[in-house]
Amino acid sequence: MSDRKILVTSALPYANGPIHLGHLVEYIQTDIWVRFQKMRGHQCFYVCADDTHGTPIMLRADREGITPEQLIADVEQQHRADFDAFGVAFDHYHSTHSAENQALSAMVYTRLRDAGHISSRSITQAYDPVKNMFLPDRFIKGECPKCGAADQYGDNCEACGATYSPMELKNAVSAVSGEKPIEKDSVHYFFNLAHFAEMLGEWTKAGHLQPEVSNKMAEWLENGLQEWDISRDAPYFGFEIPDAPGKFFYVWMDAPIGYMASFKALCEKSGLSFDEFWQTDSKTELYHFIGKDIIYFHALFWPAMLSGAQLRTPDAIFAHGFLTVNGEKMSKSRGTFIKARTYLDHLNPEYLRYYFAAKLNAGVDDLDLNFDDFSQRVNSDLVGKVVNIASRCSGFIHKRFDGKLASINAEPALFEQFVTAESVIADLYESREYGKAMREIMALADKANQYIDDKKPWLMAKEEGQDQALHEVCTVALNLFRLLVAYLRPVLPELAQNAEAFLNIPAQVWPHQVPALLDHTINAFIPLMTRVEADKIAAIIDASKENLEPTASVTATTQAPSAVSYEPVAEAIEIDDFVKIDLRVARVIKAQNVEGAEKLLQLTVDLGFATRNIFAGIKSAYSAEQLENRLIVVVANLKPRKMRFGVSEGMALAAGPGGQDIWLLSPDSGAQPGMRIK
Repeated sequence: MSDRKILVTSALPYANGPIHLGHLVEYIQTDIWVRFQKMRGHQCFYVCADDTHGTPIMLRADREGITPEQLIADVEQQHRADFDAFGVAFDHYHSTHSAENQALSAMVYTRLRDAGHISSRSITQAYDPVKNMFLPDRFIKGECPKCGAADQYGDNCEACGATYSPMELKNAVSAVSGEKPIEKDSVHYFFNLAHFAEMLGEWTKAGHLQPEVSNKMAEWLENGLQEWDISRDAPYFGFEIPDAPGKFFYVWMDAPIGYMASFKALCEKSGLSFDEFWQTDSKTELYHFIGKDIIYFHALFWPAMLSGAQLRTPDAIFAHGFLTVNGEKMSKSRGTFIKARTYLDHLNPEYLRYYFAAKLNAGVDDLDLNFDDFSQRVNSDLVGKVVNIASRCSGFIHKRFDGKLASINAEPALFEQFVTAESVIADLYESREYGKAMREIMALADKANQYIDDKKPWLMAKEEGQDQALHEVCTVALNLFRLLVAYLRPVLPELAQNAEAFLNIPAQVWPHQVPALLDHTINAFIPLMTRVEADKIAAIIDASKENLEPTASVTATTQAPSAVSYEPVAEAIEIDDFVKIDLRVARVIKAQNVEGAEKLLQLTVDLGFATRNIFAGIKSAYSAEQLENRLIVVVANLKPRKMRFGVSEGMALAAGPGGQDIWLLSPDSGAQPGMRIK
């Protein structure tokens, strides 16, 4: 048994709706990492919980005529069923509306208060005069006070990224009643985040975050840290703040403490030591897997809260990107998503586990679920390469050798090559470079299939005197298959379990110095995985068609911050709107990096009749040097937009799912700057 003791969490799914494929990126990514750690013999515990508090839960329960407690209980059962079906194996799954979370939230708050990190004062808030309630930020919609974009939430702008107070919104309306909010005073409680500026400055640069996340934190820290409002007024579904009647913890105060509460419940039922994992001098490891949209809470608020409460901080926070489907942005608030249950009605969940693994890396890039690519990868890699090895050779073992493998390993060098690959594959799993790990494993599968193709056991079976050679070749192939299954076990636990039953072996541990399986009886082969059928994918798309199409109008969301949120689908436009767009060829005469921006390049372009300055978010795919003197297509009649880095006077057109896959739309040769594209 390893001496590593590891606690792992995923972000808590909000108890206001179903699990969808966007959520599953995170839970599958985490589950793979946890299963890998357990295969290596480490003590690794994976906990999670439903995030159950907040105004959206209260309002939805009221609409449905049930109590919030009944609502969250029903949703929890649905969430558990979906996670179980996708093989996400929590050691404990809990709820933030629990006795453990209430006690721990009170403890954290009291410690922060007693240490002087909590203050209170009267503030002016938006109040719905129809519903007689203060409005959370996400329940106010209006125009961004910075860029003027319409239909923005009360806390931040999705168009320009600006943050602001709800009262700064222009033409604001309540998302609950549609009424214009009024101003009303109320006493609120604040966590003074600025007390931890020095601590956070060091912590965010100490290797706990991915480089791109650490850079973003530095940007926020440079701008100064504000007090964080951690209280909400009644009516509110949550925990009342100690010694503050009628005041409740804001959902983002007690939600991350839910990690601790879930583990506390696990400790109580399993005899583990809670303090061993959460004391400041803990020798255990703590890792959080989250979506990139909730980095601010996890990389600033959470470590500051823990530090102020004399608790240990995380060893690392691993952020991932968003999911798109066939290149289209998903949006839970707009309804454009495929539910986990819809997928499960038609396809094997392990297909999706493998596809996500094949696309995931250690960065925060977005991931696209392209169904054509999905089918090809599963059919080629899993069915055509891995499972095919067993199906090609198992029949000979049963028909000719009574189901018993040969007593010698005829290819020790090849077998050893597969065994020694474990160190490289293990390093890739450990560093969350799953895509690279899958490529290493499939390269081994190619070698195994090439070995079978070279030896041609189907011809040996027809030739006299070749029984021993046939026996040995099939034994070698099945031993290689066994190792491939071991390497894929974190990703495909059900396939691995069925393959182990076929091979008549116990659950495999990580194959470090594993001996060959010889003189051993295996069971009859049954198909381990079938090909992805196009009609199944069509059925999923058809079942989600109402959700996959952009909506013509946008209604206010009733969703609090959740584990994953996505960019909105734009409102539908008329053809007359589209023809107003003036597309022109432009030559990039200068391109340069933008200080403080991760994705932006500043382009100076020649339109033939004018020179324009354009900011383009294409740095992940192009360097400044690659763009100079290149012809591109730009929207020439776009109204200038003031950005934090300057004024952008147009838009460069590009296509692709994002990351490195961004392609500028260059016209045919012979085009000249200023030429109009029709």
